[in-house]
Amino acid sequence: MGVRPCRTRSATAGAGFRRAGTARHRTLSAVDVSPLDELTGEITQCRRCPRLVAWREVVATERRPAFADQAYWGRPVPGFGDPGARVVVVGLAPAAHGGNRTGRVFTGDRSGDWLFAALWRAGMANQPTSVSVDDGLELRGAYVLAAVRCAPPQNKPTPAERDECRPFLHRELGLLEELRVVVALGQFAYQVLADELGLRPRPKFGHGVEAALPHGRTLVCSYHPSQQNTFTGKLTQPMLDAVFNRARELAAFKGPRPVSGL
Repeated sequence: MGVRPCRTRSATAGAGFRRAGTARHRTLSAVDVSPLDELTGEITQCRRCPRLVAWREVVATERRPAFADQAYWGRPVPGFGDPGARVVVVGLAPAAHGGNRTGRVFTGDRSGDWLFAALWRAGMANQPTSVSVDDGLELRGAYVLAAVRCAPPQNKPTPAERDECRPFLHRELGLLEELRVVVALGQFAYQVLADELGLRPRPKFGHGVEAALPHGRTLVCSYHPSQQNTFTGKLTQPMLDAVFNRARELAAFKGPRPVSGL
C-alpha cells in the first residue's frame, strides 16, 4: 500500500503563517486533496532511480548512532511551506541524516539550522529551528524544496537522477501561483533552475547574483548553507540574511518585519 500524501493547506499569499508537513501520513477525503497534496503523494512514492532508492533505504536501516533510536523516513522528500508563497527556496537534495531521517526538507541538519534561522530573521518563519515534522514550524510567504528529492551518495546526484526529478520541480513551481522570487542555494540548484525557468542569458553563479526571469520574476543566488561553507566562513549569517532580505524586497513581501538587532 502506498504512502498517503502529507497534507499541505491551500492558502493565499499574505494570509498568515502556514504549517505544512506536520504529519507524515494522513488520511484525506477527496475534498481535502489539493493539487499540491496530490503531487506530494506522488513524490513520496517515487522509485524511479534505483541507486537513490537503494541508498536512502540503506541509510534508513544503518542509522547514524546518534539517531539509532529513531525511525527514518527513508523516502523522497517533498517541498513544504505556504502554498501562497511569493519566495521559493531551492536546495540540492535531502541530507542522508537530515531530510531522509525526518521526512521534511532541510530539517534535522546543520544546513537547515542556518536556512530556517535566516527565514525567521526575514519574517518568513514563526521560529528559527527545524528539527522534526511535528516541531511547530510554520512558514509565511515562503516554500522550500530540493531539486533532487532523495538523499544521494556523497551528496552527488547523477545528471540522469537530476533529470528524473525535473518534472516534480516543474509541477511544484507551477502550482505556486504567487511565486515572485526563487532563491537558489548553491550552484547545482542554480543550474537546474536556470534550465527549468528559461534563464537567458545566464549570469555566472555567485552569492547575491540576481537574474530576471520571465513573467516578472527574479532568481537570486546564494551559497549553499553547507557545513563546508559555513565552517570556513565562505557563507556568513549576514550574507545569508542579505539574500533573504533582498528576496523579501523583490517579492513585495507583506507581513511581519524582519528580526533585527541579532
